[in-house]
Amino acid sequence: MSEYVFGPATGVGSMPGGDAREAAKSVTGTFEDFPYLAELPARGPGADMIGRTAGLLVEVYARVEPSGWRIGDRPGMDTRRARSWLGEDLDALEEFAHGYEGPLKVQAVGPWTLAAALELKNGEAALSDAGACRDLAGSLAEGLVRHLEDVRRRVPGATPVLQLDEPSLTAVLRGQIKSASGYRTHRAVDRQIVESTLRSVLEAADVPVIVHSCAPDVPFALLRRAGVAGVSFDFGLLTERDEESVGEAVEGGTKLFAGVVPSTDAALSDPASNVSGVRTLWRRLGLNPGLLADAVVVTPSCGLAGASPAYARKALAHCVTAARSLADNPE
Repeated sequence: MSEYVFGPATGVGSMPGGDAREAAKSVTGTFEDFPYLAELPARGPGADMIGRTAGLLVEVYARVEPSGWRIGDRPGMDTRRARSWLGEDLDALEEFAHGYEGPLKVQAVGPWTLAAALELKNGEAALSDAGACRDLAGSLAEGLVRHLEDVRRRVPGATPVLQLDEPSLTAVLRGQIKSASGYRTHRAVDRQIVESTLRSVLEAADVPVIVHSCAPDVPFALLRRAGVAGVSFDFGLLTERDEESVGEAVEGGTKLFAGVVPSTDAALSDPASNVSGVRTLWRRLGLNPGLLADAVVVTPSCGLAGASPAYARKALAHCVTAARSLADNPE
């Protein structure tokens, strides 16, 4: 199995509301062995996933335009706001994770979703320019290294784990990202280029990296070749077509961050029933039940930004209980 040791359950990233201390308190209080740095997009531009990651970039700056985030020449108010909010979140995490030892997850947007979302000066996505994609990936890698150093300094006992959010990855591979006009789509990016770019960011980070996508058709095999330690996905979107590559990933030591708890307000059933699909898949693939608890980390299906604060807290606690059920009754 994988050489990486993660906790049995964690969250995806975003939380509702705008109180950094409240979010950090909820996360660290619930996930005693695998907390994460909460994101609070309800605060507005710069706290959203694209703006937050744009604030991490080195010598590349972005500002908010009516159409979205656009690359500019110098850091402006939007960059400062993104960095300020990230600092606030890190301060809160440092306070509530004081003395913590173990895996600690931080999230950032991956190079391909970033290239699909950030606009060049002409209004087209950076994805339309191969040179811009390379520069963006290099800047992101450098920014992530600095960010991870900051996390280590603030929580010295933690072992940082990096989650790259890549919800647009499948659309990038299939040529489904729309142009600025909306009348055409950008050409599909070659799979080898996608893979090698991801690998370069992973290698620079030099920590266990998981890739998260709550879109259908997550490219498990490509991510495994790129060297990810785990893949985070919405378990409810898996189809029979995915099963072989999921089985190969498990056998190759890749951790499955299985999103089994609804990420928006819903009636939560018995936690054991949330992971029953995971057990069923395991049996169908003929995998050893004894590997189940080690191979799977239980999470919500996606970020919790769209949930009510009360439901978000309940969903996180539900993940912990569901993971315990999986460990206690793998079959």
